[in-house]
Amino acid sequence: MRQLAAIASYRYGIERDWCWRGWQSRYSFWQPPVPSDYPLLLLHGFGASLRHWRHNLRTLGTHHPTYALDLMGLGAAEKPIAPYTADFWAAQVHAFWQHLIGKPTILIGNSIGALIALTCAYRYPQMAAGVVMLSLPDPAIRDELIPRAIAPLVNSIEWLFTAQWLLRGLFYAIRRPAIVKRWAQLAYANPTCVDAELLEILLTPAYDRHADRAFSQIIQAMTRPSFGTSAKVMLQAIPQPLLLIWGQQDRFIPPQLAALFQQVHTNLQLVRLAAAGHCPHDEQPTEVNQIILEWLSTCVLEVSPHDQQTKF
Repeated sequence: MRQLAAIASYRYGIERDWCWRGWQSRYSFWQPPVPSDYPLLLLHGFGASLRHWRHNLRTLGTHHPTYALDLMGLGAAEKPIAPYTADFWAAQVHAFWQHLIGKPTILIGNSIGALIALTCAYRYPQMAAGVVMLSLPDPAIRDELIPRAIAPLVNSIEWLFTAQWLLRGLFYAIRRPAIVKRWAQLAYANPTCVDAELLEILLTPAYDRHADRAFSQIIQAMTRPSFGTSAKVMLQAIPQPLLLIWGQQDRFIPPQLAALFQQVHTNLQLVRLAAAGHCPHDEQPTEVNQIILEWLSTCVLEVSPHDQQTKF
């Protein structure tokens, strides 16, 4: 068991605590033996943590300084009463970047983490040298899909089913290994990827103090139009290089959205992975790591850091 724990911890890089607005969070990093122009910052999705980058951080970190951050309310971060929106998390990421990185960075995110990475590039363009998104939710899609005539009814139903007491009860009902395993397997095309290590990554934060409160607040926030700016709006405004990787067996966010996003940003490079689900970085890490490194060498590193800063 100790040997397995040592092997697992080796994947996560060097972990440290960090404080933002009086709340404690955690980050991890790995530095390459040879200095590199651009750092990388990895942002996990809902229900995950920095350790979800277990197959990526050290591999990418051999080429570029690589950081991973626990978003507030998730992972090993504190679970405060807070306005959990994309802008809120983007402010956390920006503060982290200011404190520990301070130079144009490649932002890499999965799911909600992808939306936060895009929001950072949109709100704080000076921090982003490029953005890599592994599936991308769009808060505006929900409103586009619901006819105006029934929108009040839908909103009332959502309000009923996202009540604090109901969500907290649901949290305790699903906070069990068997339930979490089934839920996680929906995110993967290959269910064998949901191993004991991944279950520990997903379950451990659920037993933190106030984890139930954070869960209900985040779910409530995600159902509101104010959760984040439309991904299409942000894509139209961002000049930095963009890479979108999408598993074609994603059951959480329709892969068809990828083509719509590509139409909005003509310089967005889209890579589809036929045998991957919602978390391609964990399901097909060798392929995803290689795709990111090749994209960096061809689409980002050909522009010098000085040119990037001047452009922004």
